[in-house]
Amino acid sequence: MASSGKQPATGGGETSGAPKLGKTFSRKMTRMPTTHDVQQEEDAAAPPAPADSELVPASLASIVPILRVANEIEQENPRVAYLCRFHAFEKAHNLDPTSSMRGVRQFKTYLLRRLERDEAETKPQLARNDPKEIQIYYKNYYETYIKEGPVKIKPVDMAKHYQILSVLYDVLKTVVPPERVEAEINRYATEIERKKRHFGQYNILPLHVSGASEIMVLPEIRAALNELRKVDNLPRPRLQSTANSQNLTNNTLVHDDGDHSIHDLLDWLGFVFRFQKGNVANQREHLVLLLANIDIRKRTQDDYARLDIATVRQLAKKVFKNYRSWCDYLHCPCNIKPSSIEDAQRELLYIGLYFLIWGEASSIRFMPECLCYIFHHMANELDGILNSNVQSVTGGYFEPIYQGEESFLQNIVTPIYKVLVKEVQRSKRGSVSHSRWRNYDDLNEYFWSKECFHDLGWPIKPEAHFFTNPVAIATKSELHDQNITGRRLKTNFVEVRTFWHLFRSFERMWTFFILAFQAMLIIAWSPSGSLTAFFDPDVFRRVLSIFITAAFLNFFQAALDIILSWKAWGSMQYTQILRYLLKFAVATAWIIILSASYSGSVENPTGLIKLFSNWAGNWRNQSLYTYAIIIYMLPNIFAALLFLLPPLRRSVELSNSRVFILLMWWAQPKLYVGRGMHEDMLSLLKYTLFWILLLISKLAFSYYVEIYPLVEPTKMIMAIGAPNYAWHEFFPYLQHNIGVVITIWAPIVLVYFMDTQIWYAIFSTIVGGIHGAFSHLGEIRTLGMLRSRFETVPSVFTENLMPTPNEKNSKEEMERMNIAKFSHIWNEFISSLREEDLISNRERDLLLVPYSLGDISVVQWPPFLLASKIPIALDMAKDFKKKGEKELIKKIKHDKHMLSAVIECYETLRDILKELLIDEDEKRSIDNICEAVQLSIAQQNFLDKFRTSELPLLSAKLAKLLNLLKDDNEDVESYGSQIVTVLQDIMEIITQDVMSNGHGSSSVEQGEIKERPKFSNLNLNLIEEPSWKEKVDRLHLLLTVKESAMDVPINLDARRRITFFANSLFMDLPPTPKVRNMLSFSVLTPYYKEDVLYSEDELNKENEDGISTLFYLQKIYPDEWKNFLERVKYDNSENFWRENMDELRHWVSYRGQTLARTVRGMMYYRRALKLQCFLDTAKDHDILEGFRTYSPDENNQDHISARALAIADMKFTYVVSCQVYGIQKKSTEARDRSCYTNILNLMLNHHSLRVAYIDEAEETVDNKTQKCYYSVLVKGGDKFDEEIYRIKLPGKPTDIGEGKPENQNHAIIFTRGEALQTIDMNQDNYLEEAFKLRNVLGEFLRPKYQKHPPTILGLREHIFTGSVSSLAWFMSNQETSFVTIGQRILANPLKVRFHYGHPDIFDRIFHLTRGGISKASKIINLSEDIFAGFNSTLRGGNVTHHEYMQVGKGRDVGLNQISIFEAKVAKGNGEQTLSRDVYRLGRRFDFYRMLSFYFTTVGFYFSSMITVLTVYVFLYGRLYLVMSGLERSILEDPRIQQNSKPLENALASQSIFQLGLLLVLPMVMEVGLEKGFRTAIGEFIIMQLQLASVFFTFQLGTKAHYFGRTILHGGAKYSATGRGFVVFHAKFADNYRMYSRSHFVKGLELMILLVVYEVYGHSYRSSALYLFVTMSMWFLVVSWLFAPFIFNPSGFEWQKTVDDWTDWKKWMENRGGIGIAVDRSWESWWETEHEHLKSTSIRGRMLEIILALRFLIFQYGIVYHLNIAHNSRSVLVYGLSWLVMLTVLAVLKMVSMGRRGFGTDFQLMFRILKGLLFLGFVSVMTVLFVVCNLTLSDVFAALLGFMPTGWSILLIGQACRPLVRRLGFWDSIKELGRAYEYIMGMAIFVPIVVLSWFPFVSEFQTRLLFNQAFSRGLQISMILAGRKDSSMYVS
Repeated sequence: MASSGKQPATGGGETSGAPKLGKTFSRKMTRMPTTHDVQQEEDAAAPPAPADSELVPASLASIVPILRVANEIEQENPRVAYLCRFHAFEKAHNLDPTSSMRGVRQFKTYLLRRLERDEAETKPQLARNDPKEIQIYYKNYYETYIKEGPVKIKPVDMAKHYQILSVLYDVLKTVVPPERVEAEINRYATEIERKKRHFGQYNILPLHVSGASEIMVLPEIRAALNELRKVDNLPRPRLQSTANSQNLTNNTLVHDDGDHSIHDLLDWLGFVFRFQKGNVANQREHLVLLLANIDIRKRTQDDYARLDIATVRQLAKKVFKNYRSWCDYLHCPCNIKPSSIEDAQRELLYIGLYFLIWGEASSIRFMPECLCYIFHHMANELDGILNSNVQSVTGGYFEPIYQGEESFLQNIVTPIYKVLVKEVQRSKRGSVSHSRWRNYDDLNEYFWSKECFHDLGWPIKPEAHFFTNPVAIATKSELHDQNITGRRLKTNFVEVRTFWHLFRSFERMWTFFILAFQAMLIIAWSPSGSLTAFFDPDVFRRVLSIFITAAFLNFFQAALDIILSWKAWGSMQYTQILRYLLKFAVATAWIIILSASYSGSVENPTGLIKLFSNWAGNWRNQSLYTYAIIIYMLPNIFAALLFLLPPLRRSVELSNSRVFILLMWWAQPKLYVGRGMHEDMLSLLKYTLFWILLLISKLAFSYYVEIYPLVEPTKMIMAIGAPNYAWHEFFPYLQHNIGVVITIWAPIVLVYFMDTQIWYAIFSTIVGGIHGAFSHLGEIRTLGMLRSRFETVPSVFTENLMPTPNEKNSKEEMERMNIAKFSHIWNEFISSLREEDLISNRERDLLLVPYSLGDISVVQWPPFLLASKIPIALDMAKDFKKKGEKELIKKIKHDKHMLSAVIECYETLRDILKELLIDEDEKRSIDNICEAVQLSIAQQNFLDKFRTSELPLLSAKLAKLLNLLKDDNEDVESYGSQIVTVLQDIMEIITQDVMSNGHGSSSVEQGEIKERPKFSNLNLNLIEEPSWKEKVDRLHLLLTVKESAMDVPINLDARRRITFFANSLFMDLPPTPKVRNMLSFSVLTPYYKEDVLYSEDELNKENEDGISTLFYLQKIYPDEWKNFLERVKYDNSENFWRENMDELRHWVSYRGQTLARTVRGMMYYRRALKLQCFLDTAKDHDILEGFRTYSPDENNQDHISARALAIADMKFTYVVSCQVYGIQKKSTEARDRSCYTNILNLMLNHHSLRVAYIDEAEETVDNKTQKCYYSVLVKGGDKFDEEIYRIKLPGKPTDIGEGKPENQNHAIIFTRGEALQTIDMNQDNYLEEAFKLRNVLGEFLRPKYQKHPPTILGLREHIFTGSVSSLAWFMSNQETSFVTIGQRILANPLKVRFHYGHPDIFDRIFHLTRGGISKASKIINLSEDIFAGFNSTLRGGNVTHHEYMQVGKGRDVGLNQISIFEAKVAKGNGEQTLSRDVYRLGRRFDFYRMLSFYFTTVGFYFSSMITVLTVYVFLYGRLYLVMSGLERSILEDPRIQQNSKPLENALASQSIFQLGLLLVLPMVMEVGLEKGFRTAIGEFIIMQLQLASVFFTFQLGTKAHYFGRTILHGGAKYSATGRGFVVFHAKFADNYRMYSRSHFVKGLELMILLVVYEVYGHSYRSSALYLFVTMSMWFLVVSWLFAPFIFNPSGFEWQKTVDDWTDWKKWMENRGGIGIAVDRSWESWWETEHEHLKSTSIRGRMLEIILALRFLIFQYGIVYHLNIAHNSRSVLVYGLSWLVMLTVLAVLKMVSMGRRGFGTDFQLMFRILKGLLFLGFVSVMTVLFVVCNLTLSDVFAALLGFMPTGWSILLIGQACRPLVRRLGFWDSIKELGRAYEYIMGMAIFVPIVVLSWFPFVSEFQTRLLFNQAFSRGLQISMILAGRKDSSMYVS
């Protein structure tokens, strides 16, 4: 090599060294240090380094095949491998001579070092020099693998050999001069090049691969391909070079240059419109599979050659439904022209064009109408080409419109993508207000107007308004300048941060509740207070005033519409703006009209009514108001009529007729989505009835419990005279004690608006329970129930899970066939349980059903039903006397399972003995015995002829025989002699002991052959036959299992799965199609950087308590660990775990939330499909005989198995979108390398698994290096991944939107089929559930949905993380209730189920043409999944829910992780509140469906916030009453004392409403339904004992805090919760950081309020009343302050508490700064905690300031109650208190400044200053105590008063941060904040310290936390203490 100083020989002779490197290599360059840590290869402790081929930078991707070939052949010929690497190095240098691309220099350095080492270590093996060596090796390889290859080698392996030879020839050409290459090698190379494309990599269909493939001979595939390959009549596109010509060969247009050949319609479209080749190949397979799968469902014959035209038209109808709707909406002509009746070529071209556009559109796929716009114009261009006069018969050509590679990407996709990038830059990663930048929806809705045709044009005009919005918003002056175009920024809707969105979106609901409250209050205020007062004329007249209120609310709504949509006016049509203005004007007019006319109808008017009455003049006529009301109500009456006729409303809304649009203009403006969202009449009646009953109950409760009891006390309070105030009252002359009235009524009003949520919880629980019961849920919930109904399971299984057979058989044959088919599915299910270690080998054997029924006359039930039946029967028989035969038979027959077991054992034993014996005479002796038995039974003298007392002895001997037959013994002679001996003993016992007269039963005895012992000639070859072995095992079980199998299986999860599977068979399932006729589907899982498979280090890594993950899991799952050891045959040898480490890693990973677990679960679909396909295709006779052609082994390639595999591949695709797989592949970090290796192994182990990732490469364009991004699909190859498709992207998609939806979107193009299941990374699947998938997919085609077919199928989930701890159990129950009873009621009857990120199945075609399976705009679509449901519903979809199938799901198990998740969901709901989707659904649903929508989405979180707000309003109201002295005045009034009970009830009424506690109701109902109500009540009691109420109350605070903060200030972002095993102690500082603002601050505030209320009202109020009123509030305070420590493992352990204090102090004292993490410094955390205030709006800042002012009431109230105030009511008292406050702050500031100014250099001065301040403080306090009568209680009271004031100053300073910073007070605010954090931390920490003193507290907490784990045998105290057994792996 040149670098090592060796120069190759030159001249005519053959070179003896390596080929020469070019001189451009410099020695200096090759010695640069490398970031690829090559040294790790020498470090034994480091993880294994990846192969060099997997380290290649993306810009050198073309050398990867060369390096892979080098690695492949290295063992065989190291020298040729070296030459390959050398060639790769040269090629890399030529690609990037200056090593300027990222990672190139490091890689070239690494490779050069490798070459230097290899050059020294390798020598030619086959020849004396390299040229000869490589030629000989090439020829040998060709002759070995290619000549005979196609016959002996599979096509997949042939592809590898062709690739190797192709690379070797390239290397050979660089080593051997051209004239020295042998002619034979050139001939071989030419053949390889010609055939190579026929052995290329493929995804599912080997379209270009030679050799027979089972999937390619399927008639539906062939027919689809034939239809696509009809290209002979298409016009011929001309290449840019006019010199090139074309010809037609085998229906293929081929250009002479060979670069472009057109084999089918997709090739033609790709060439004409310049789509990428990867995109064309991808969509070709996509379209073929779609056509094939749709077409086969229309066929009855098995073989055909032509595609049904109806198939193409059916697909086209579905694909273009949205496009046609868009054209109709815009009143523009559709550019899809129909084909001839006999030919569907044009439709196929249109479909192919749309798919190609969609496949290359990248992020634009989120903008479906933008795709429609592009397709509209490109279809027009396609028509222009097809309709031109240039036809193939004329030999003419046409010039393609698009020129150059990637023309479509560069000219159409990239400009739009750049707009998206600019908008994201404007948003500053979502920190800027939504109203200042355009998101995906804004840009997509631009295409809802015809203006897009004029503005954007075609070809796209760069100067169009769509492209010309400013890039960034930098300063306020620039913002001001943009006001000209500000109103044009947004499209149709503006997401403004305000709570008024809730009123605007759900105005009808709020209007209803407000008007109902007003009416009830008027009636309750009437003299009688009875509801009958409504009919009193005066009361009725007052009630009619609600219409004036309605007019005011309507006016407010109109004003909100104008204010909140202002920035979108520029994009709105003028008719919409006119409607807003007219609505506002009309609303204003109605206020005047109704007010004036009402005032005219009131007798003796006063106040405002008198004013309006004067305006009305002589119109005083009561009928005028009545007429006005009638006119005002006309639109509502019209809407009610339309509501009762949903088909008419749907037709009117969907109509694009200008007449209907004009008629609907006032009520509902024209909008592309949200039209026709009306259900059928039955659904309408169901949810209407639900809400009518609920509202009646709610309003009755509100009237009789909340409103009516409070009216009388209110009247009495208003009648009391002016009270004596205890402070300076600014408004002393307010009449009727209005302040007291407001204080009392405010919480009641809030409860009134909130308690509908509680009534919804109650009603949904009842209705959901009834619905579940009618759906047959819980009918089989125990193993006992399963046993009692097991006989019916096979027939129900066949009816519901098997296709209907064509032929009719007798009832007996049908029963046998049912059991035979059932046995295959059931046994595969049981086997999967064993593979997952949920059951032991013994339990598996007890649960299996025999495959073959054989000659047994009874049904062979699984042994767990028959266990102990034989021993019991033997015991019964031995005790019976001769005359009790009838009684014995009666008893045996009474137990049908016992009878079955007896007959089966008898007949099986007979068959085994006869099959074992060879001698015919010996067989006859068996027959004689059997005849004797049958004769005695027939003559009813069995007990006379046989001694039953000897049967136990016979049973023991038989068990011994069966044991011998089961064992595998290599010593055949000894083994055979033992069997003979036992067999002879058995025959002797039968003939001599059991049979009364048995000596003549053996014909052998009469003429015995002396040379050979009797029964010694045995057929021992039978032992090797699986079916015979199965029979022996089963008989052995029946004879030997003496205990009952009631507890089989022991594992709770196995029990749950078995009972659920059996129960689901009795539910309402759609008809089962054959696998070949079912809908095809894909599964898509997004993955980022989560755990794939735990490494050995991760298994053994110990936490701070010394507990490893493996040890933890052994204790959590002891039975599964025991089963695992049995499965791997643990032998306690030294190297056992080293050899079985992979098994151990998988065992642990399958119990965590890992990708490996998810992939295993999803691949069960393929396994299920293969078995079901076998049962569909195998003959009945073969199934009855136990025909076992099916095998899960993919190497089994017989015809039926190969066909099953092919059909399974055609129906199922699994894509994991590993976004950063490409980065992990090239990373040197251990974790990334581990993830890459594990994902690669998943692909290698699961051949149908596909991984999609975003690849980043660098390319040189115009001498500039730029990053390029690709969507890449790979599959598992021989050793590495193999690239299938590579599609270039316009940029990095994850920079545009939220991470998960963008990750899904880039990979969705690689999915296949008509359905798509979305599976999260923390989910699992079960084999038995996979068997039901074809039924679930049948829901899309179910006739009952014919008018409104489903677009999303919802499935239930099982939360598999519920057994870890009490917290995990609470969360599991909460989640389970939501995914079962919650979603059940949402789907039916409420019809508002959406998509919640769960295992829902999408109608794939519907959603890929309507924006995809999620929305991705930054921040607003944080909860991206539910927006898919919103979008589906708005676009006419139907979401259903089905509970006969379930999928596993993991949830967070630690409090901090749970809180992060809850916070994320609450933030997501806050953003939803602002979204256009919620607004449109709220406005366009009918009234009752809108109520369902509100209370099941954002309304739930708003109600949670109202619940918390009610507590605040109530306590601040009490604070006002008690500090002002009003409460004392009222309670001491004699009139009140006589009737105090109603007032006390009113004071305490809100205390019963704790929304968090009532969430338990649905859980109890669902557990009762599925496990029994006794179990449900027991679990409910246990949950309460384990403080579930504390947990739910705590989570209530999380929801309320983050929901409210997100709406006000934003700041929502995705938070990773971490899905590991959480049993570790969270430090106090961690808990403080997480809950300080959301819980601790609020809890302390409420505690101070409660203390002040008690202290200052104690003298005149009873303690009982105080507790009655505040009990629930104290519970809330304790929950918020101490739940994080109650649910924190080792939270009260003394040593942990000491460590936590040290850590917290250190954290508080550390200074922050740039780069300092929040967990290292309080200052860094404090800055981060208030980041949301940096980007909040002026409204948000003002509201923060207003809310902060509430703390000043403490100081104002308390100072007037100090003894030093001497009962003065002067305002000067309050002023003096502020003087004291400011003095204290000034002193603190002086100390702070002194510390900074004198602390270092003038220490003495600083001490003097502190001493003077101290003396001054003592002097002042002395004077105050002596002169001013200050008392000690005053000091404590002053602290209570001044501390909140300081906090108020702190909050105001934070809200006004820019101003405070300019004034120079920011450091003071920060120090004040630090002081308060110290105080709050101490207040919370002290109780923890006290409790930690007592050891029993920690012990009690451990049992409280881990009770669930205790019930499963977990010694949690040992885990937390860190005490482990001596063995590393075995406990």
